[in-house]
Amino acid sequence: MLSTKLVILGRDGVLNVFREDHVKAPEEWQPVPGALEAVARLNHAGWHVVVATNQSGIGRGMIDMASVNAVHAHMQQRLIALGGRLDAVFFCPHTPEDRCDCRKPLPGMMLDIGRRYGVDLKSVPFVSDTLRDLQAAQAAGCEPHLVTTGRAAALDDDALRQMLALVPHARVHADLAAFAEFVLERAHVVDSETGGLV
Repeated sequence: MLSTKLVILGRDGVLNVFREDHVKAPEEWQPVPGALEAVARLNHAGWHVVVATNQSGIGRGMIDMASVNAVHAHMQQRLIALGGRLDAVFFCPHTPEDRCDCRKPLPGMMLDIGRRYGVDLKSVPFVSDTLRDLQAAQAAGCEPHLVTTGRAAALDDDALRQMLALVPHARVHADLAAFAEFVLERAHVVDSETGGLV
């Protein structure tokens, strides 16, 4: 049986431009250049793409559920226009003080995604722009990938090396488009070596 091809993405700084004041309305949601096209490209190659995002603005009273849903509906509409889609958006609404198990860097959201899709998380790439998310990926057993968009764009070489020392198996990509290129090229190599049996 073929396994489900699944990718988990962080949202802010990976798919859309990171805002310190949170994305509170659809008009504040601006895609990272090339990110939506990268999701569509993964979809066309048979990959399911889901988002796992901390949204503490909900717990802090900065944004309500209707606004979060409106932002995510807008995100999906922008993707659909390019021939892509997200299978689901998983989010943690809690603040750090809530001490939940779903807020990254804890692995709760990823473990939930793994159960929902019936996949072994060892085969699931998780793409992020922060150490916290890389640590969540590592704790869940996912394959950690860093994109140097969003918050990671501010890191100098030393800071990047220090981050990667904490998550030694992480791979670094310029952006989501570069990650998609890497994953699709790797899958093509595996297909070639196994005659399509993956």
